[in-house]
Amino acid sequence: MAQRSPYPEPADDAHPSPSPNPCGLADDLSQKVGQNPRRIVGLGTLPLQDPAAAVVELRRCVEELGLAGVEIGSHVNAWDPDTGGTVDWMLSDPKLFPVFEAAAELGACIFVHPWDMGWCDSKYWLPWLVGMPAETSLAICSVMCGGVLERLPELKVMFAHGGGGFPGTIQRVEWGYKTRPDLVAKDSTLSPVEQVRRIYVDSLTHDVKMLKHMIQLMGPNRIALGSDFPFPLGEMPSVAPTTGEVLTAYPGKMIEETDELDKDTKEQILYRTALDFLGRSQEDFDWN
Repeated sequence: MAQRSPYPEPADDAHPSPSPNPCGLADDLSQKVGQNPRRIVGLGTLPLQDPAAAVVELRRCVEELGLAGVEIGSHVNAWDPDTGGTVDWMLSDPKLFPVFEAAAELGACIFVHPWDMGWCDSKYWLPWLVGMPAETSLAICSVMCGGVLERLPELKVMFAHGGGGFPGTIQRVEWGYKTRPDLVAKDSTLSPVEQVRRIYVDSLTHDVKMLKHMIQLMGPNRIALGSDFPFPLGEMPSVAPTTGEVLTAYPGKMIEETDELDKDTKEQILYRTALDFLGRSQEDFDWN
């Protein structure tokens, strides 16, 4: 089983009149899934700059195209008609709540991928190494502190790259929630620790110790195999240009080869969590 989804940037970038079906991606993905439905699950994309149109497209993706849900970015770069420029909406923005509400109603899953790291120093590949984990952590904190998860406990939302920097900073956020509720707890009565088992993350950490920390934090039933295919920061075979080191990675290699996880935990992360997140059953797929 594989999940196919569009990279979120084409749909989340600002435009005065966003297309209700950005680039025809959802239709194309639906066709690809239809060619091999027992191997592939598809996620669409949404014109989040127009939340009303996004709700319509979400319903079309799920009810007409048979997609499991959508992929979105870590924030929305929206068009501001008053200034003729752009404004960033975080995922906690009330204008986006109807989209999450519709997803919860439909049982549709939402996969959040970081993007738009222009604020980060561009040297040393830092936007991808530091900016992306920060964007992901920002998105998680946004839906938690913004009350999205509290108001929609049935919402299925997953964050890429092992939740970015969030697993390493959750206790800092929790401490802030307790010590400065006037700033942090304005829109949610649940603390970040109380909400962490309401989200999903993928397993792409490149480190068994960090993966074990995540398992302890949120449980293996909230962690799904992540590949980041076909990008070099994923579990991909490669040759290091400077040292010549051969990296023989493949998606799931770290999980399969470690002796620090038991068989049941490995199976949960390798496929069972994804089935739950996508709303599919094991019988829906060919496993050979």
